[in-house]
Amino acid sequence: MTKYLKIIERSLLLIGFGLLVFCAAAKLHEKVLSRASIRQFEQTKNSPPALPKDSAPTLRLSGPSFLLWSNQRIKHYKEALNQHVASPLAVLRIKRIKLEAPVLEGTDEVTLNRGLGRIAGTAHFGGDGNVGIAGHRDSFFRGLKDVKLRDQIDLEESDRTLTYVVDRIEIVDPRNVSVLRSSSKPTITLVTCYPFYYIGGAPKRYIVHATLISEGAEQQDHARSQAASFRHLVQNQAEQS
Repeated sequence: MTKYLKIIERSLLLIGFGLLVFCAAAKLHEKVLSRASIRQFEQTKNSPPALPKDSAPTLRLSGPSFLLWSNQRIKHYKEALNQHVASPLAVLRIKRIKLEAPVLEGTDEVTLNRGLGRIAGTAHFGGDGNVGIAGHRDSFFRGLKDVKLRDQIDLEESDRTLTYVVDRIEIVDPRNVSVLRSSSKPTITLVTCYPFYYIGGAPKRYIVHATLISEGAEQQDHARSQAASFRHLVQNQAEQS
């Protein structure tokens, strides 16, 4: 009996050691394997303008965290890295839940394995209307389960950063397309399947609505500059009269 217990004990130790090695390898992979799509975005952003080297914009990006991902989705993500997709339209970040992902055009399987996808037929970033963005519940959008009202969402394009604030969260039937209807003001709608840990095809959709509140420092500086010029002009006219 003691002999069998020792065998079981050694087996459990080996299994435990194997799990530790697996976790360490996964963590190393997370650090080393940066997302090819976000690297494309960084290169596109940094290359076109003829700016001094020390003034070129930079992006501080990390690889995706696989801690909340399903094993199958990690596998699909790695496979998708070997397939060509267009450069990202933007990078979406929700700082509080540590979400960062490239936003690509379309919602086909390869695109959603590489990042998030702008839903065809919805608005474009920054303009009036509602931008629909889809993502898998077991990869990039798993963190949406922790999103709260008033969370800030940053959408960084090559020349500006759009900032939105979450104002509504709801769970709807997949046939309810009204969540993507157009809006009179700039908004985004994040869409993923629900429940997050459902086995098989999830029966519901988890919807996060957010409204634009800012277009980034560059636009604000331009607006302030225009306002200052106008005030200066009015002041000069008053002094001359």
